[in-house]
Amino acid sequence: MPAKPQTVTETLALGTVQLAKGSPSPRTDAQVLLAFALGRERDWLVTHGDSFLSAGQAARYAALCEKRASGMPIPYITGFAGFYNREFAVNEHVLIPRPETEHLVEEAIAFLQGKIDPHAPVKQLFTVFEAGVGSGAIACTIAAEVSGAVVDGTDMSAAALKVAEYNSRRLNVNARCSFAHADVVKENGRRVYDVIVANLPYIPTGDVPQRPDPVGFEPLLALDGGPDGLSLYRKLLAAVPAMLRGGGLLLMEAAPPTVHALAELTRLALPQAAIEVRADYAGLDRYVRARAA
Repeated sequence: MPAKPQTVTETLALGTVQLAKGSPSPRTDAQVLLAFALGRERDWLVTHGDSFLSAGQAARYAALCEKRASGMPIPYITGFAGFYNREFAVNEHVLIPRPETEHLVEEAIAFLQGKIDPHAPVKQLFTVFEAGVGSGAIACTIAAEVSGAVVDGTDMSAAALKVAEYNSRRLNVNARCSFAHADVVKENGRRVYDVIVANLPYIPTGDVPQRPDPVGFEPLLALDGGPDGLSLYRKLLAAVPAMLRGGGLLLMEAAPPTVHALAELTRLALPQAAIEVRADYAGLDRYVRARAA
């Protein structure tokens, strides 16, 4: 006997119950996944609660809920993550962009916009370098927000670079974004930058979360920062003095347990720079801001 057709409201209720054990926000997750399964906006679910799902739609939704119940993050299920008022394509090869990382973008944009001379006879160009571009969320956002920004980026993952390149085309900034396969920095790179930004792996190897923790679904290459979480930042800081223009800005994200050690490493690399540790939306120390002398 075929299963009884379910309405949107009934389906949401069942999905919420299914996700309650494995999600901190089961109702919201159930709505997001159902809207995705139906190809609708979430608002549509509210106004069409009495609409019935087809058997195919119900099966698709059930499969999505099963993935989420296993701990898989929503962006890996839908293929997109929101960041700085834009949507970025993501997959299992890239870190999911976090709201905290928007601080790096805000700082970089404000710094570059502050350098714009409204009376300049020709359009000004500003150079930006991102180590570890991942999905390209930081690099592409800066390029989209600052029309004079020319952004270089590197990543150790060839698969991640494909995602970043795809996002640069989606946002129509690919003409000003250049991504290269490299271990933090390109060995033959000679360009000097106005801004250097990085959200490199900063979790100590022994502390990297495992599944079913949602972070455990993200690529190890984007999480594991070595024994103390700062191995890749040491590589970056070794190159920064030759890469950062005088008066330029260096921005590096870490976590409360590692960010102050990162600030000390930055002081050793840039002894004349003005260095601060700044907090995220939750008031937790999150990133290092260094203004070169």
